[in-house]
Amino acid sequence: MDVFMQVGLVMLIGLAAKNAILIVQFAQERRKDGLTPAEAAEAAGRQRIRPILMTSFAFILGVLPLVTASGAGANARHSLGTGVLSGMFFATAVGVFLIPGMYAMVQGLREKSGVSRK
Repeated sequence: MDVFMQVGLVMLIGLAAKNAILIVQFAQERRKDGLTPAEAAEAAGRQRIRPILMTSFAFILGVLPLVTASGAGANARHSLGTGVLSGMFFATAVGVFLIPGMYAMVQGLREKSGVSRK
């Protein structure tokens, strides 16, 4: 895990966090409309899936030349491209499937325990 891969992972964390933040923001808006946490998470997931997938696949296709690079400096490009490519597949799956479910679970537990945010 060299410096190039570490830089790629920092970039990847930023993109994955942005997607998760947007899903939670949309779910919070649906909660204000009166939906249950599970319904709000599902609605937010449905609303954000297309932009998340479009961004992710465009990013993955943009990284492919780094993975298949040859010539001078190819090792650095391979390191960066491979880490970001595989990480983006993983982050997309987590963002699409786990984030809405985790939101529904945490929000439901929060409401059952009586904890409120001011």
